[in-house]
Amino acid sequence: MNIDHYMQQLGERAKAASRIIASAESGQKNAALLQMATALDEGRASLIAANLKDIEKGRGKNLSAPMLDRLLLDDPAIDKMISSLQQVASLPDPVGGISDMRYLDTGIQLGKMRVPLGVIGIIYESRPNVTVEAASLCLKSGNATILRGGSEAIHSNRAIATCIATGLECTGLPADTVQVVETVDREAVAKMITMSDYVDVIIPRGGKGLIERISRDAKVAVIKHLDGICHVYIDDEADIEKAIAIAVNAKPRRYGVCNAMETLLLHKDIVDAVLPQLCRIYTEKEVELRGCEKCVDKLPQAIKATEVDWSTEYLAAVLSIKVVDDMHSAIEHINHYSSAHTDAIVTENYSKSRMFLRQVDSSSVMVNASTAFADGFEYGLGAEIGISTDKLHVRGPVGLEGLTSQKYVVLGDGQIRQ
Repeated sequence: MNIDHYMQQLGERAKAASRIIASAESGQKNAALLQMATALDEGRASLIAANLKDIEKGRGKNLSAPMLDRLLLDDPAIDKMISSLQQVASLPDPVGGISDMRYLDTGIQLGKMRVPLGVIGIIYESRPNVTVEAASLCLKSGNATILRGGSEAIHSNRAIATCIATGLECTGLPADTVQVVETVDREAVAKMITMSDYVDVIIPRGGKGLIERISRDAKVAVIKHLDGICHVYIDDEADIEKAIAIAVNAKPRRYGVCNAMETLLLHKDIVDAVLPQLCRIYTEKEVELRGCEKCVDKLPQAIKATEVDWSTEYLAAVLSIKVVDDMHSAIEHINHYSSAHTDAIVTENYSKSRMFLRQVDSSSVMVNASTAFADGFEYGLGAEIGISTDKLHVRGPVGLEGLTSQKYVVLGDGQIRQ
C-alpha cells in the first residue's frame, strides 16, 4: 500500500464530507447516532469476538494489565458506548447557535455563531470505545473525522467502524463523515499530521511519548491530552469520612485511567487520623506506597519516594504520598509537579476551598470530590475526545462545544461605513 496516496484519498474524501455534515440538520445527525447505537447492540457477538482477537494478541505481546483493561470490550463496555451515543444524541446541537447579539452605534447587529472545525484527525491507543466517542462527538458537532486507532485494537476498531457506517448509511449521511484508517503502518500517522490541506485539527490520545512526538512534528493544529498526574490534598479541616472515601475512590477504583490520583498530599496535622486507615485499605488492595520521609516514618512498609515519583503518572497500583505543612505548600507542590489535568482538595473550610480553586492551575480543580469525576461522560458532555491540558482553544474534557469554533455574524439593513 502506498501510504501517502492512501492517506491523501482519506483526506480528500473527509474534506468533501465535512462540507455536507457541517450543514446537516440536528435530527438527521441524532438519527444516525441512534442507528449506530442499535447496530452496536445488535452486533455484540461480532464486537466481542473481534475484541477477543485483540486481547489474545495483546497477551501474546505481554501488554500490561492496565493496557489490557483499556483494551477490553465486553457487554458492560458496549452498554456504555450505547449509552454514550444516546446521550450525545440528546444533547443540544451547538452548530449554528448565535450568541452575544447586540446593536452597534451604526445600526448593525453583531454576534457570534458556532461552527464546526472541519476535519478532525484523531490518533489514539488501546481503548476501542474512543472510536465511538470520537465519531459521535465529531458527527454531532458537524465535523468529519479520520480515526487512527492503535494496532493493538485494530480488530475491535474495524468491527465498531462497521456499526458506525451502518448508522450513516441508514440516515443518508456521507459514509466518509467517519473514516477509520485501515492500516497499522506508523507512516499513516506521520502523513496525517502534516496534511494541512485536508485536516484542520489533530487530537492525539495515548502515551506521553506519542503526544510529544505528534506535537513536535505536526503541521496541523493539535489539541493535546498529556499525562494525568493528579493530586488529592487532604486539609487539616477536612471531614475524615469524606477524605477516606475520596482518597480510596480516586486510586484503587481504576488504575489505568488518566484521572486516577497519583499523589496524595496530607496536611501534617491530619496524618495520624487519616494515614493508618488509608494504609490499611491500600494494603488490602495491594497498592504499593511511596512516601516522603515523614510518611515512611509512619509507615515502615512504604518505599522512600524519589524526585521522579512526584512527576510520574504510574497508571498502576502505585501511589506517592507526601506530608505538607499547609495548604500553600500543597498548592506549590501541585503547581510544580501536576500535569494540569485534575487536582482536588478535601476541606470544610470555605475560604480555603475558594483559594485552592483560584490558585491551582489545572484544567479541572475539585473541592470534596474524587478526581475520578474528571470525565466527559460524568460532566454531562455525553462523551469526550480527550482531556485537554492546553489553554487554547479548549481546556478540560473536550465535548461538543470544544469541537466547534465561532465566527462573527453581522446583520444589517443597508448600512455603509462612513
